[in-house]
Amino acid sequence: MAAVDWFGSAEIAAPAPSRPRRAPKAAPAAAPKRRVRTGRPVGGWIVWISAFAALLAGIVALNVAVLRANIDMNKLNQQTTQLQEQNAALASQVSAAASSLRIEGAARRLGLAPATDTSYISLGTGP
Repeated sequence: MAAVDWFGSAEIAAPAPSRPRRAPKAAPAAAPKRRVRTGRPVGGWIVWISAFAALLAGIVALNVAVLRANIDMNKLNQQTTQLQEQNAALASQVSAAASSLRIEGAARRLGLAPATDTSYISLGTGP
C-alpha cells in the first residue's frame, strides 16, 4: 500500500472505468390483466369469528352459572351449620329441663314430697 501525501500536489486520480451499461430490455406485449383472487372470501372469516365469539360467550355464561351455583351452595352450607348449632342448643335446653334434679326441685316448690313407702298391686289377683 502506497503512502498518500495529503498536502502534496493537487493531482486527482481519474476514476476507475465503470462497467458498460446494458440496454434496457423492451417490455413484452401487455398481457390481459387477470383478476387476482385474494384467498377465502371475507364472509367465511365473519362466520368463523362469529362462531368463536358465540363459543366464548357460552363459556363465560357457563362459568357465571357455576359461580352462582357455588354461591348458593355456600349460603345453604352456612344455613345448615347455623341450624345445626340451634338444634344443639335446643337439645341442651331439653336435656337440662328433663333432668331429675330440676324436676325434684320444682316438685318441692309446689309442696310435693317424695314417696316413702312403695307398694305394688297385681292386677290379676287384686289387692
